[in-house]
Amino acid sequence: MMYKAFELRAYPNGEQSILFAKTFGCVSKVYNLMLGDKIKRYDQANETLRNIQAAALDSPRG
Repeated sequence: MMYKAFELRAYPNGEQSILFAKTFGCVSKVYNLMLGDKIKRYDQANETLRNIQAAALDSPRG
């Protein structure tokens, strides 16, 4: 079996750099919120919160 890899490098301009920073900041925030939900659920009910269950949660966010 042969593996291939491609390496790309992007050189964003100033506006694109700001957009990337905002996007990755939001992604990080959502990831941390969902991780907090999983940890809380495990501590309370001693069960793992799966992705499908996480999408169905109606917990308000602030």
